Amino acid sequence: MFSKFLTTALRRTVPKPCHGTRRLRPFSTAAAVVGEPYEEDTTGITMKGVKISGRPLYLDMQATSPMDPRVLDAMLPYHISRYGNPHSRTHYYGWESDQAVEAARAQVATLVKASPKEIIFTSGATESNNISVKGVLHFYKDKKRHVITTQTEHKCVLDSCRHLQQEGFDVTYLPVKSDGLVDLEKLRDAIRPDTGLISVMMVNNEIGVIQPMEEIGKICKEFNVPFHTDAAQALGKIPIDVEKMNISLMSLSGHKIYGPKGVGALYMRRRPRIRVEPQMNGGGQERGIRSGTVPTPLVVGFGAACELAMKEMEYDEQRIKALQERLLNGIRSKIDGVVINGSVERRYSGNLNISFAYVEGESLLMGLKEVAVSSGSACTSASLEPSYVLRALGVEEDMAHTSIRYGIGRFTTEQEIDRAVDLTVKQVEKLREMSPLYEMVKEGIDIKSIQWAQH
Repeated sequence: MFSKFLTTALRRTVPKPCHGTRRLRPFSTAAAVVGEPYEEDTTGITMKGVKISGRPLYLDMQATSPMDPRVLDAMLPYHISRYGNPHSRTHYYGWESDQAVEAARAQVATLVKASPKEIIFTSGATESNNISVKGVLHFYKDKKRHVITTQTEHKCVLDSCRHLQQEGFDVTYLPVKSDGLVDLEKLRDAIRPDTGLISVMMVNNEIGVIQPMEEIGKICKEFNVPFHTDAAQALGKIPIDVEKMNISLMSLSGHKIYGPKGVGALYMRRRPRIRVEPQMNGGGQERGIRSGTVPTPLVVGFGAACELAMKEMEYDEQRIKALQERLLNGIRSKIDGVVINGSVERRYSGNLNISFAYVEGESLLMGLKEVAVSSGSACTSASLEPSYVLRALGVEEDMAHTSIRYGIGRFTTEQEIDRAVDLTVKQVEKLREMSPLYEMVKEGIDIKSIQWAQH
């Protein structure tokens, strides 16, 4: 296979370590990287001023997933020998690339039970969300001036809605219930005669809750309002049927399902037809919706990832669910004050977002440098503010600050889960030993009843 040849070639070109350095141990699902920007010595690795003993465990699958080697095998020929432009209509190189693109389009469509003619390739879910939210309202701007979304959407949907507000459109940001799910009655009541789009994320990227898509779809159909969903975190993880869910537009991403970064898709319903105003001008590729040369290797990889997900979704779900239970039970059996954020019943198993009471959040995250986890969305994790998603659920600020999102995936092992449990428990216990609040709670004092003096 091509990936084996590539690996062999890389091994021959990488210099062997000198005395005083050592090879990295195979500690996580992350692949070995050539020319990594960190310093390594006999005591560990230093990067960005942080020193760790080796490459950390990778439990951040909602941010991105490692590429499946089978996906790489499918892509490599289109990087090396089949490099034609798929829009070149006059020679063999273009024809074979075009054929590969259309085959990938069919693979993506099959996974969501759509027609290949309804799949538009984009650079990712962010671009697809922008085309959907802004494109629909711009196209129907003479009659439709209102959008409905939720307070827990991905930042690119929320920012697209704010952009529309600056242009004079009205946006309703629906609150969610304490379990993260949409209140269907509030959704129904928010619909107006000029409502042009309802946008609700299928699986939330921070807390993993699965919205009642079929019920939302029925409401949209009843009021004849287009229904858009960001399904980047749902594709390949849960069954998707665009007909049953009455979805008009759906945003998809390649790198969340063990495919390549830089490619995604937009599902656009043909009957009844949904129209959008293109957000990019150019050569008119992808039915004029998304101009620009389609990147054949990336699209082929995306298609291969979708085909693998179709075959292995049930097995992956059972295995990931068992690992999630192992992680949660392992932590809860050793420490108290552990709270799951979001619905327990309606959630994707690979996303476990939990808060630890009486622990300082940033200290917990800094102490877990041997485990690659996050405190929320990768798109907003640079902010020290508590997660806007958790605040929308009504989570108190101190608990929102101590949330950790564990992302479990296809290549996660039981040994990695057990190691993550040990490191998490050790760090939480260490921080609680330094917490006067935790001492007071153990003594039976109700902290919330205390009147704190201000100085």
